[in-house]
Amino acid sequence: MVMRGQDRKLAGIQREYWQRMYRAHPQIYGDQPSPPALYAAEVFQSAGVRDVLELGAGQGRDSLHFARLGFVVQATDFSDVGLAQLRARADTEGLHTLRTAVLDARTPLPLAAESVDAVFAHMLLCMALSTNEIHALADEIRRVLRPGGTFVYTVRHTGDPHYGVGIAHGDDIFEHDGCAVHFFYRHLVVQLAEGWRLRDIRSFDEGELPRRMWRITQTLTD
Repeated sequence: MVMRGQDRKLAGIQREYWQRMYRAHPQIYGDQPSPPALYAAEVFQSAGVRDVLELGAGQGRDSLHFARLGFVVQATDFSDVGLAQLRARADTEGLHTLRTAVLDARTPLPLAAESVDAVFAHMLLCMALSTNEIHALADEIRRVLRPGGTFVYTVRHTGDPHYGVGIAHGDDIFEHDGCAVHFFYRHLVVQLAEGWRLRDIRSFDEGELPRRMWRITQTLTD
């Protein structure tokens, strides 16, 4: 996909924002897995998943959790700082089934077709991605998943207190305190599930604001 100049500029600014955040806060979200990751791990275990791809792994609290449970994990993020912190923790714990790779989700996934059993993305799809970029990423996720594979992701939605607050970048993207978020309408979730079995859309809150979010579970049809 060819990025517009405006999208490319915002992407660069956001990458530097997260680089700074991870340098300043080596465990910005703590060392415990997120509730969506706890849920996803149970879903993956029930489905007999072996390989998990995490998109937007950051400092890796969720990828580490998956690896501790015995999954073969590929953790990706566009921040080499966050992934270096993750790699150091994985090495300390001897988690040799966890691999890392710097990846911008706006680019094709460097994986073969039908090469992973499950994909997990906690808040990655609602970062500073345009609607077109989100659809392109969903197509890539579909490509790399094996038939019957599971995709669990979370997004902030338009009921969030920060929707409409801060700098408006268009396409339902708003920047507040340096962090740009694409707030989802429900129809976008439904569009991304076309051709999948949409198993669950669950509302939940996260953080002190709190952030208003959806957790979506969908399975690739055989």
